[in-house]
Amino acid sequence: MTDITVKVLRRTQEAQDIASFELVRPDGGPLPAFGAGSHIDVHVPGGPIRQYSLCNDDGEQHRYRIAVLRDAASRGGSAGLHERVREGDVLTISEPRNHFPLVHVRRTVLLAGGIGITPLLCMAQRLAAIGADFTLHYCTRSAARTAFREEILRSPFADRVQFHFDDGGPAQKLDLAAALGPQDADTHLYVCGPMGFIDFAVQGARAAGFGPEQIHLEYFGAAPKAAEGDGAFDVRIASSGQLVTVPADKTVVQALAAAGVEILTSCEQGVCGTCLTRVLEGECEHRDLYLTDEEKARNDQFTPCCSRARSPLLVLDL
Repeated sequence: MTDITVKVLRRTQEAQDIASFELVRPDGGPLPAFGAGSHIDVHVPGGPIRQYSLCNDDGEQHRYRIAVLRDAASRGGSAGLHERVREGDVLTISEPRNHFPLVHVRRTVLLAGGIGITPLLCMAQRLAAIGADFTLHYCTRSAARTAFREEILRSPFADRVQFHFDDGGPAQKLDLAAALGPQDADTHLYVCGPMGFIDFAVQGARAAGFGPEQIHLEYFGAAPKAAEGDGAFDVRIASSGQLVTVPADKTVVQALAAAGVEILTSCEQGVCGTCLTRVLEGECEHRDLYLTDEEKARNDQFTPCCSRARSPLLVLDL
């Protein structure tokens, strides 16, 4: 995928701990087209590459807009952007990719938790533009932490949006069953936000009769996995026959890098799919949030940044 050089045209404080960055080509030319739900890789000053959803109208090609929450547990991504990036700075990004595409159905329910509003805002803009039936429920800790609140209130689809604040009164809290409404095959649900929020929404949707094909999820980060029971195993490189031992305290990516075999990574949490690798032999222990349950069951690919092996050996198509 081709890298793109962009300039930060505008940086805006959208809410407490949330800043948006408007990115344009330095020469003012058009950027590659994208669809609602797309994200870009951003090469953050200081080294890490992180994924951020595009939250501007998908009909625009003169700019990309991302919004970044300053995470107290940042591994360098959000902190790097908040602390180091200013208007006029030049960044390297990827072309847009979309693992969270919008499917046009009779009715759409959007559930955003916190910074999870970013891909869903783009979806709301798209659905409103085509006159589709949708509702957006936006859950945050407080009004002060609600990015794009004033923009949404001024939008043509403001009457389709309900805000829910943790510090607000009981009457405005999210009633998930009411938000989902009557279940039918032509209603789809899109959820983005923290792990706990997504789990809550998925459990409620399944209980309401939504099938897996009707529930679409976008994760921003994986929960830490306990490593107490991890053991060592071997991986073999199919092209060369090289055998590499993966110790209990190292990932496959780390062990291969130490042996001179580099695999491109990005999120390092099994969320983005950048490092996805074909598995020719062996049984995987999947720890990612990228592959579907059906894809994991096929056992023919895995994310070596976080996933491991159940069998003593994995043969990789490298």
